[in-house]
Amino acid sequence: MDNNSFTAVFSVDQTPEEVFAAINNVRGWWSEEIEGDTDKPGAEFKYHFKDIHRCKMKITELIAGKKVAWHVLDNYFNFTKDKTEWKGTDIIFNISRTGDKTEIRFTHLGLVPEYECYDACSEGWGFYINTSLQDLITTGKGQPNVGQPMTDKERELAL
Repeated sequence: MDNNSFTAVFSVDQTPEEVFAAINNVRGWWSEEIEGDTDKPGAEFKYHFKDIHRCKMKITELIAGKKVAWHVLDNYFNFTKDKTEWKGTDIIFNISRTGDKTEIRFTHLGLVPEYECYDACSEGWGFYINTSLQDLITTGKGQPNVGQPMTDKERELAL
């Protein structure tokens, strides 16, 4: 794996199966406005936040209790020169049991410091993974984006 890619790691008391279920509940920790299936191999889903960020993901791996992987098919940022910076990168959740704890290792493979969005994106992922996803796993309630539905025009333009 690319050591320059963004990585976040934390451990919880819950089982790998509970962690796997929470990760796949993307609406519960990232955004309530996700469109599409987030828990089926080969499925595609769209993320949207205002006119700031849109992306389209494809689920490339789902190994129960062990791994979730997404490939970024397309991406749009309104705050970078290269609007498609994430395109072609991979988002990987590795789940492992260590003693009585379950470790979650999140890596956005290809999100590197050379990217214009790196600071903002790593800060965002830091919140969504270390706070929102961890809260969803440990308390049953995450802190996803709420109430940012797409307009019809945005839906037409969505990737």
